[in-house]
Amino acid sequence: MEKLWMKNLRDITPYVPGEQSKEKDIVKLNANENPYPPSPKAVKAIKDFNCDRLRFYPNANATPLKKAIADFYGVEAENVFLGNGSDDVLAVAFQALFNSELPIAYPDLTYSFYPVWCDLFGIKYKTYPVGDDFRINVEDYKEKNGGVIIPNPNAPTSLGEGREFVEKLMEYNADSIVIIDEAYVDFGGYSSVELTKKYENLLVTGTFSKSRSLAGLRIGFAIGSKTLVSVLEAVKNSYNSYTVDSISIEAGVASMLDREYFESTCNKIIATRKRLTDELLSLGFKVLDSQTNFVFVTSDTLSMKDMFEYLKTKKVFIRYFSLERIENYVRITVGTDDEINRLLAEIKEYIGK
Repeated sequence: MEKLWMKNLRDITPYVPGEQSKEKDIVKLNANENPYPPSPKAVKAIKDFNCDRLRFYPNANATPLKKAIADFYGVEAENVFLGNGSDDVLAVAFQALFNSELPIAYPDLTYSFYPVWCDLFGIKYKTYPVGDDFRINVEDYKEKNGGVIIPNPNAPTSLGEGREFVEKLMEYNADSIVIIDEAYVDFGGYSSVELTKKYENLLVTGTFSKSRSLAGLRIGFAIGSKTLVSVLEAVKNSYNSYTVDSISIEAGVASMLDREYFESTCNKIIATRKRLTDELLSLGFKVLDSQTNFVFVTSDTLSMKDMFEYLKTKKVFIRYFSLERIENYVRITVGTDDEINRLLAEIKEYIGK
């Protein structure tokens, strides 16, 4: 017999991250993590941190980190919002900014956390199918809506859109809040940060997890008008005033200041991505034109699910999505050259080359 109190438990299907294997000596290319270590300056900031300070609360506004991000992007600190990873930032944004009776809009193939937040916070939503080429059609977003969220570049497709697309999106949605999720933008995408100075209803989110190799510290941010940021701050301070810890603040500042290392690491990943793409194309695979730190791959003759399962037996982990329209695609994170060499060797073994 069901206990009565169980009827009060929330029934929701959560987001499922990439598999986190405990096996040793694996090649982990399934979570879009950066294969290179964080900036040496960030590492030094962590090692030099005075742990006695951990008995105190961190700076509630994370002011030093806000200033470092603002300086890097050419905005003011009051235009920056911080959270515990970009997932936290986006969750706050969904609660704070999407409160219309109309449904919010986003692509059907996109980051799978969006519908989870909508269900969790009771937000109505409508999805628009991407094209056969997996491109987002900006004309779909002319309809009235309660807000728009677009990842640019998109995931898992890896495709990015340029300034013209974003400007047209903003033109069509002058009466809605638009969020551009830029988790992967540093690997060759177009950033809309500069457009936040032009459009008061535009919010751009970013993360330290991908291009800055600090996924373990959970630092996310948003850049937008003072109006939007002030509402985000009010919602955040209504349930957790201290979302960024003291160590993360110092390491984040150091990472932001080390522009040379940041650019070098991104360029290495972009170069390896091109080599991986060229190699896969030469083996007969189809690869979308990625602007991210991963590639989206399919084949007309091979089962991507079978290849995914085969690679797991060889301790090479990539990502497979059992979803309509992409059930014969895999997502492969760009690793180091050595990791990609091992991946390619195992793929060649699989296809008998």
